[in-house]
Amino acid sequence: MKHIARKRFGQHFLTDGFMIEAIVDAIAPKPGQAMVEIGPGLAALTQPLVERLGQLTVIELDRDLAARLRAHPQLQVIESDVLRVDFAELVQSLAAAKLRVVGNLPYNISTPILFHLLDFIDVIEDQHFMLQKEVIDRMVARPCTAAYGRLSVMLQWRYAMENVLLVPPGSFEPPPRVNSAVVRMVPHQSPVSVDGQLLSELVQIAFSQRRKLLRHTLGQWLQEKAFADSFDVQRRAEEVPVAEYLELASKLAPRPLASAA
Repeated sequence: MKHIARKRFGQHFLTDGFMIEAIVDAIAPKPGQAMVEIGPGLAALTQPLVERLGQLTVIELDRDLAARLRAHPQLQVIESDVLRVDFAELVQSLAAAKLRVVGNLPYNISTPILFHLLDFIDVIEDQHFMLQKEVIDRMVARPCTAAYGRLSVMLQWRYAMENVLLVPPGSFEPPPRVNSAVVRMVPHQSPVSVDGQLLSELVQIAFSQRRKLLRHTLGQWLQEKAFADSFDVQRRAEEVPVAEYLELASKLAPRPLASAA
């Protein structure tokens, strides 16, 4: 029976064989690696991945799709909302040092998934995700661009990221109304040690009114924190590089690494 894409799950199934091959080549799976695929859907990526890996763990929320996937002898199927999955427990259950994580993320909850995975970055080797191109543009954006914002700062703090492949709407069924792309995310080996919750709050306040100078937003917040050091608030949020946000967070509260919610 043909599976009908469910709008509430944000389902768009990859069907372009050439594009599937290009994505799998970019991921470069090797036999025996511990890999987890989020949202395998109709197994367009799943099958070529498992052929190279030998075994693959998949996380699927749609119970009908999960039932289909369980028929595959080389798949371990976790029927769950990925936001409820503990990847630290998963890496232990797989007896692996670290996980490689891949997937065609549902566009309607892609950002929450990215932040959820930040909590488990210490057990992740790398991530390859297909996302809305606009989201990836924000993830890899440089300062002084319209796309640069909170997502850019929070993810660039912990990952080296690269937009590796453009995926047009015609590669999917049903076609989404936007372009997609594939991003490679490799955790930094020695990230700047800051309190992730504090950094998240700081950056959120900074970009809350991005057209205004920071003295109207972040400047007032720093005054409330009795911040006595120097920080140029005569700029807009998009003009401040990631390194300066990290330095500010370190000055406010030097603490051990903690992930952001």
